[in-house]
Formats: sequence, structure tokens, C-alpha cells
Amino acid sequence: MKRIRLGLIGDNIKASRAPALHRHCGEMTGLDVSYDLFIPKEMGMEFDEVFDHLRRNGLDGINVTLPYKERVVAKVSIEDPDIARIGSVNTVLFTQEGAKGQNTDFTGFMSAWRNSFDTAEPGRVAMFGAGGVGKAIAFALKRLGAREIILIETDRQKAETLARNVNSGGEAVARAGALADLAGVDGVVNSTPLGMVGYGGTPVPEGAFPAARWAFDAVYTPVDTPFKAQAEAAGAAFLSGYELYYYQGVDAFEIFTGVAVPDHAALRKRLAEDQHRQINAQT
Repeated sequence: MKRIRLGLIGDNIKASRAPALHRHCGEMTGLDVSYDLFIPKEMGMEFDEVFDHLRRNGLDGINVTLPYKERVVAKVSIEDPDIARIGSVNTVLFTQEGAKGQNTDFTGFMSAWRNSFDTAEPGRVAMFGAGGVGKAIAFALKRLGAREIILIETDRQKAETLARNVNSGGEAVARAGALADLAGVDGVVNSTPLGMVGYGGTPVPEGAFPAARWAFDAVYTPVDTPFKAQAEAAGAAFLSGYELYYYQGVDAFEIFTGVAVPDHAALRKRLAEDQHRQINAQT
């Protein structure tokens, strides 16, 4: 049985379900997969040191999450021009030719959207956050045919830079915005860490959530977030960050191994059973 050594680098990842997903994928495809968590601060190392340590010590690939998705770009080669324009990488394959970067948040969001909303277009979208996952989602929204993407970010320069990148080489659909732009949007996206275990909160002030057609929260630990409660109270069809987690993870596994997951229903069942066991253990 071929052994595949994988891992995840991030700061707030102890509750991540990525190890379970990749190990189940390995079992279903006949591969011996290990997937470990690497937290630079707990290792007493900087991100660059952890990255180089894992590459030297024989890992086949790594996922990268907050706050390192942009920082890792300088350490990899990126073949896909769209991913290069996103400027954020969450999947790294270590090869004899060097470290190669991919962004499965980009592909994973599109798959999650189509699985839930089929061929519907996103319409006019307000998105909170213009960081790593936000960059990928913005490009994915444009690919899905969004009419307008309004970027609401505490660092306005960051939002303006992302808007320029999204608009380069095509129709100008993205711009920096503010809370006042929530009125009349079709969709609302949370691509900030707010709501995640260890962070809490929501980017939308109480009482300000618009009557949107749909909403997406990139946070999936926990699944039930304050943003989700706001969206459902406003009557929006809710797309969970769990779906992005699922599809970006499956895409990453295929990049790492070159093997496709044979049965998505069976994989989802395994992951659901894991979650139920975890909940029961806590009660």
C-alpha cells in the first residue's frame, strides 16, 4: 500500500476536519494516508521554517490556511494564471521540480455553488473579507457570472487591490464598498474568520442583514455560526462553509495523490458519522 504523508499549516486549526477527510479518502482509494496538523507558534518556529522543515522531511504535500495563504505564494511555483492572479495558495504539492501551488478554495467554491444552486447566477453580491479565502471566492463568483461583487473590508486598500485583480483582463464587476451597499444585494458572503472557533462574532451588525436570496459562510467549525443564524432569519438560502471544506478537500486530495474519490455519498456518510461520534462524546 502506497504511503502518502500530508499535513495542514495554520494557527487556529485544532478543530479542523481536514485530517478525517483525507484519511477517509485514503482508505477508500487503497492508500495509506497520514495527515497531521502543524501550528508554527506551538512548534516554536516561523511559518517559513515549518514549511521548509516539512518539505525536507518527506511530506508529499500540505494544505495551508489562515493566516498563511498569501505568505506561502512566494515559496511555490504557480502554473495556473488565474491562481497566480488570486495571489493565495491553500494546497502545495512537493515534487522533485519544487513546491507547486494550487488553490482549491477557488475550484471548491464553484463546485459547492453548483451542487447547491445548479446553474443559477450569484447576482449582486456583498462579500466581507478580502483575504486568502476571500480572494478565491471573489474570482469564483466572477467565473460563476456574478453581476457585481462588493468587497467590504476593514482594510479598504486590501479590498481595492482585490477588486483591481478581479477586474483585470475582463469585465469590471468588483469594487470596494461599505455596509450601506448591503441594501438590494442578492447574496452575502462571510470570508472573514469571524464565527470560527477561537474568534466568534459575525461581520454583519445585528439588524443589518439584508433580504438576500442566498448567503455563504466560509466558516465551518462550528457549522452553526452567528452569520448563519442571521442569514436564515432573513430568509436567505444558506450555503455552509462545510461544502467548501468538502469540495476543496476532495480537490486537494486528488492533487496530492492523482487519484479521484470514487464515491462521494460514501465519503459524506463517513464524515457525518465522525461528526455524530464527536458530538456524542461531548455530551
